[in-house]
Amino acid sequence: MAISSSGLAAFHAVAQAESFTKAARARNVSQPTLSAQVRALEEAYGVRLFDRVGRSVKLTPLGQSLFVITARLFAAEDEAEALLAGVRTLSRGHLRIAADSAAHVMPALGRIRERHPGLTFSLSIGNSSDVLSQLIDYAADVAVTAKQTSDPRIRSVRLSADRLVGFVRADHAFAGRPSVPIEAFVGQDVVLRERGSVTREVFELRLAEAGVRPGHLLEVQTREAVRDAVATGFGIGVIFGAEFRDGEGLARVEITGADLAVAEYAVCLEERRRIPLVRSFMEAVQQMDER
Repeated sequence: MAISSSGLAAFHAVAQAESFTKAARARNVSQPTLSAQVRALEEAYGVRLFDRVGRSVKLTPLGQSLFVITARLFAAEDEAEALLAGVRTLSRGHLRIAADSAAHVMPALGRIRERHPGLTFSLSIGNSSDVLSQLIDYAADVAVTAKQTSDPRIRSVRLSADRLVGFVRADHAFAGRPSVPIEAFVGQDVVLRERGSVTREVFELRLAEAGVRPGHLLEVQTREAVRDAVATGFGIGVIFGAEFRDGEGLARVEITGADLAVAEYAVCLEERRRIPLVRSFMEAVQQMDER
């Protein structure tokens, strides 16, 4: 039995949008038509691909597995369309970027936008592990991450070099000191990102190498939350130097006595590196690193 291409396309659209209504709007079809296509696919194979709860939908385990396949399928279709439609001029197109920090990716996007004003962009922010997962799952075209990988499926280009720094509230004991040794973190409360963050991986490794045991560790999900927690008095924040912003009564503190150098990398899937949008991004990154 030949699988229905319209059913697969309808399924993929709903899985991406997490909504029949939004998917129908994106595909410019009526919701009943889209629902009928998905239902026909489910009935043809006697399966359930979505759990429908009110107006929301959630992929079943089988649906999640199928979504991985359709993501590859339609990514290849997009690549073929780009080649055949002659989008080499980059006068139009949409680039999806996943990054572990907006601060590191914006200069590259700005450079591409200057050259190709007709392009549009979407940017999702997560920790380094999440970012690589989005790339591998075809949820992003390119990614920017501090996590190096030896995965042969991924092409990597260095984007920038940076260093981890601490920052504290104005009434903290470290405030007013331009630098502190890593040994000074003994017994100090620290605010860090969740596991999967390169910031946390590198800093915890350096603490262990120095034999330093900090006090309480507050784990938060975003860089903004790290900043808010430090401003509230939860302890010392640790972030990339490029991410620190003056203001709000916060002071930057350099940390000495440990190798806190880190780098950011632009990455794409090796199989998709020739897509004009992807290639343009990677070339822009290389040119920035060569300056």
